[in-house]
Amino acid sequence: MGSPESAQALLSLSGRFAWGLVSPSNLFPGLALLGLTMAALGLHRVGTSLAWAGVLATLSGLTPIANWALLPLEQRFPALVGDVRPVDGIIVLSGGIDLTTSRTRRRLELNDAGERITALVELAHRFPQARLVYSGGDPSRSGGRVRAPEAVLAAAYLERVGIAPARLTIETGSRTTAENAFEVRKLLTPRPGERWLLVTSAWHMPRAVGAFRRVGLELEPFPVDFRTAGPFATRFTFGHAADGLHQLDVAAKEWAGLLFYHLTGRSDALFPAPAAAPSPPLDENRHPRLARDRRCSTGL
Repeated sequence: MGSPESAQALLSLSGRFAWGLVSPSNLFPGLALLGLTMAALGLHRVGTSLAWAGVLATLSGLTPIANWALLPLEQRFPALVGDVRPVDGIIVLSGGIDLTTSRTRRRLELNDAGERITALVELAHRFPQARLVYSGGDPSRSGGRVRAPEAVLAAAYLERVGIAPARLTIETGSRTTAENAFEVRKLLTPRPGERWLLVTSAWHMPRAVGAFRRVGLELEPFPVDFRTAGPFATRFTFGHAADGLHQLDVAAKEWAGLLFYHLTGRSDALFPAPAAAPSPPLDENRHPRLARDRRCSTGL
């Protein structure tokens, strides 16, 4: 019998494979190919209809449909602009580093969500007294294969750009948003009056906020990595269908994730929203404080 880690890794791999099959950028062309195959095998009516449906769905990548799907996610929590109130801590969720390229090239390489890293650097310098938490392991790890978690790679880079290791705590066990929240919660103890920011992609923020609220942490969202240009994006078309389909993949996966988290109790709401009223600088026992005995350096 395999270890729990191996079983979990296999389950994660199966989930990624299944999503790869049903993601719009693969599903739509796949339908067209299936339809052509069926037509070639003699099922002309069904095959032709399916092929045309796949072609038209693929061409929808040229339309604003992807922006329509992504915009509500990105607009859910407004960006913090010009806010100069003191910050006690900053939590950044993983997902901004291209792990494969970073490992093979032996240098940090960012992906489309890389603003999570650059925003952390900016915020760390803007609020030099704030404590920092980077949460994220290896989402593709498999049993018996040891690789540097994303948080370790991020910590090494942050030290190179002048962030003192003593300010940074890394969490290396999580692979999903729910695990981010659960593992970070272990590092935090309540203290009145502290202000902690949660940094992640704007389209990912609703699910992240819901997951952290579910474990009892009310953090202040600091969305980054916007993929749309705001409400006007609903009028914009894409120059390449692949670009629109890629954006639609992001939106479809996030909406599916919100539904899954709600149904499985990993989020406090189906579509988490901002608090009913802005939190004052000194709040009740809801803002966390990083447990001092868990502060650590990466040793890199």
